[in-house]
Amino acid sequence: MVVAEVKIKLKKGVADPEGANTKKTLELLGFDVADVKAVKVFEIHLGTDDREDAQKKVEEMCQKLLANPVIHEYSITFS
Repeated sequence: MVVAEVKIKLKKGVADPEGANTKKTLELLGFDVADVKAVKVFEIHLGTDDREDAQKKVEEMCQKLLANPVIHEYSITFS
């Protein structure tokens, strides 16, 4: 079984209200924070041991559902 970790984040220049609100709240709590970015992480367990096949399938998942190519960028790692 191959396990893929997919990180989805907003592209540079796209507003990140969740990150901005978290930063503001951390500062109100007294933390010195330069910036906060919200990132989604998906751990996907695939029913294959073929890493090349898994890479193709996870890329397709990202393109069809997990990421919006207009506003998101993503990275995939396997374990």
